[in-house]
Amino acid sequence: MMVNTNNKWLSMSDVHIISVLGKYVKEQRLVQNKTQANIAEMAGVNRWTISKIENGEPVSLLSFIQILRALNLLETLKIFEIPTQISPLELAKLEKKKRKRASKNIDNSLQKQSEW
Repeated sequence: MMVNTNNKWLSMSDVHIISVLGKYVKEQRLVQNKTQANIAEMAGVNRWTISKIENGEPVSLLSFIQILRALNLLETLKIFEIPTQISPLELAKLEKKKRKRASKNIDNSLQKQSEW
């Protein structure tokens, strides 16, 4: 049976979600054995900003992205990518344009007689 994990996030308050994100940042920073000062310098933010997010206080989205970049965790944002989808009509047009067989016509410039 598949459990809908969205229910957990739906039931959380905004403040609680920020707290969870801060715990994630702190855990990843500690796993990488980096200080708040290290991450702050790499992210181009104040150490106070790192402390704020880790303590569950809101920071700007830009600061959060900079922190994720400093932690080499930008791939966590991949879930927000919108995949390119092709419509069934466009797919049918592309299929129709595909070559079905090889041509007998061979470019004469490609046919070179051997000088042997």
